[in-house]
Amino acid sequence: MTHPLPDQRWYIAETQPQTVAQLIAETGVLPLIAQVMANRGIDTPEKAQAYIDPESEALPPPLDEFPDLAKSVELLQSAIAEGEKIAICGDYDADGMTSTALLIRALRHLGADVDYAIPSRMKDGYGINERMVYELAEAGVGLILTVDNGITAYDPVALAIELGLTVIITDHHDLALKIPPADAILNPKLIREDSPYRSVAGVGVAYILAITLAQKLNSNKGLTYPLLELFTLGTIADLAPLTGVNRRWLKRGLRRLPNSELVGIQELMKVAGVDDQQKALRPDDIGFKLGPRINAIGRIGDPQAVIELLTTDDSGFALQQAMVCEQTNKKRQNLCEEICTEAILLIENEPKEDDVCASFYDYQKHRVLVIVQPDWHHGVIGIVASRLVERYGAPVFIGTYEEKDTSIIRGSARGIPEFNVHQALVFCDDIIGKYGGHKAAGGFNLAAVNLNKFQQRLTEFAHQHLEPEHIKPLVKIDAQAQFNQLNHHFFKSIDGLHPWGIGNAEPVFWTPNVQVVEQKIVGKNHLKLTVAQHLEGEYHKMKAIAWRSGESFPLPPFLDIAYKLRENHWNDTVNIELEIVGMRPSSEPPSSPAATPQKAAFEYQGRPYHCHLVENELRIKNPQGKVLAVTKGQRTGLLGTSRDNAQTVDVTQSPYYEIIKTAIASLNPPK
Repeated sequence: MTHPLPDQRWYIAETQPQTVAQLIAETGVLPLIAQVMANRGIDTPEKAQAYIDPESEALPPPLDEFPDLAKSVELLQSAIAEGEKIAICGDYDADGMTSTALLIRALRHLGADVDYAIPSRMKDGYGINERMVYELAEAGVGLILTVDNGITAYDPVALAIELGLTVIITDHHDLALKIPPADAILNPKLIREDSPYRSVAGVGVAYILAITLAQKLNSNKGLTYPLLELFTLGTIADLAPLTGVNRRWLKRGLRRLPNSELVGIQELMKVAGVDDQQKALRPDDIGFKLGPRINAIGRIGDPQAVIELLTTDDSGFALQQAMVCEQTNKKRQNLCEEICTEAILLIENEPKEDDVCASFYDYQKHRVLVIVQPDWHHGVIGIVASRLVERYGAPVFIGTYEEKDTSIIRGSARGIPEFNVHQALVFCDDIIGKYGGHKAAGGFNLAAVNLNKFQQRLTEFAHQHLEPEHIKPLVKIDAQAQFNQLNHHFFKSIDGLHPWGIGNAEPVFWTPNVQVVEQKIVGKNHLKLTVAQHLEGEYHKMKAIAWRSGESFPLPPFLDIAYKLRENHWNDTVNIELEIVGMRPSSEPPSSPAATPQKAAFEYQGRPYHCHLVENELRIKNPQGKVLAVTKGQRTGLLGTSRDNAQTVDVTQSPYYEIIKTAIASLNPPK
């Protein structure tokens, strides 16, 4: 008996034959690569060149883009010259901690008297607060510099100004209704929307400020590369959009990291098992290996360990702090598994009578999932929220009660493409306390007595912005591919378009009606597969992995699959494999692998052609050896001597339409 496949919604990008044909003609890329680029809005040769080689694009000076950048540099320059104490107020996530380390390194290099303060996730919650301001003022600090926070901290900033402190806010989160009265504010949300700097995370703002200040003081020698490495680490770990300058600087930074000048990064790569012999790291190396070990500290440990790791020049001490990150990350993984399992049981089983949140587990009815439970760890519920979004396809607001004050709930939220988390929190502004975030994610606290109102308000917001069909896990697909296209040359072409991430998603392809040849459950509920496609009477097999999909075992014999490409290195052998991200019942009736192709010869306008039809693909060969391949129901086909050099053509246009019509007639002669 087969088990249910995941209930997903597939969005397959529309073919853009004219744009694709132009990109192929102007850049020489493969047809599927051109389709991937077109899907990302790259519709001119100029945009294609900037996408392929970000360094080729001219950048406007940051001083022309950020209105308060010159003033921020002047304030810091003055504080350094006068020996004034500077305090960096960071945050406890990877972006905030790498931003803090970046500015500590930069300001110390430039001769500043600088220290830092990071709020406690458990005691304080997100961002600068009034307690911190009082303590810094008493310690003689003259200038507060926030990183990755501050844009929503009106009262703490107003207090600092009242106490006579200078305040510079550097942040990237969405703007609050009331902008704090800081002396200077650097936030990409305050600059023009088409600026190449618009997508930078908190660490990107810190990087721009540090480099601009160092250039003004003529002291950037020996500083640029270490800061670029920290920028790279923080940007990817924070899941910032990989567009604009992020893409340009990350390509450079990822090449630098294997030979990092920072002993902290060197030791972190060792304990995380990252290969420092690579020519360049991949975003996955940071997103799945380095980033989680840094984030784990901010979630359930002491951020000081990461700051010390990234600012020390002592390799022995760096190794010690890297091991702290490693051990903390293992603890974080266990907590996530426990809470995620408990959350799924609450959602999918009959709720208990005393569960105040039970009615809101019906995420399909409310179009939003709200789940609040005691004794969950504040530091990991955001990760659990992401997993629940992945599983159920609904926006998730998850919370737990404060450890020593059960009258307060602290929570995290994660959204789906059609749902703006920050706007949802603003919609609840009058019934929640402190909150912040952006379109995809956010954090909040809430008086427990307002929980029911909060749930009802979120339901109201969700019904305004979502339809029932939106509440399914979304699989976004770039193009249909055949297994015989998935060779090493194609993989290298795709791989050259790195880095992938938010705003430049890794390409996803799909193939219909593949046969599941082998399947077994491995590890923690993963499916390891061999799948095959029958083309021209031949098997084309691929190895594949479907993470956390054991619930669908055993799979039916034929499926449509959506997947990303992976390169597997084993015993000096390199194979292209599939990472399956979507499965659905086959959209075509299964056909025999031994199906005999229909063949015919015909003439068109006096020229001889040969054609054959296998399953749903018609192939027509002309006297020059070029083959036109077209799949049933598609408006475009491939024309060339091989798939690697084929161009996309519109088969509804002349002469292709007439040639195809003649070929079909020759395959089905009148009886």
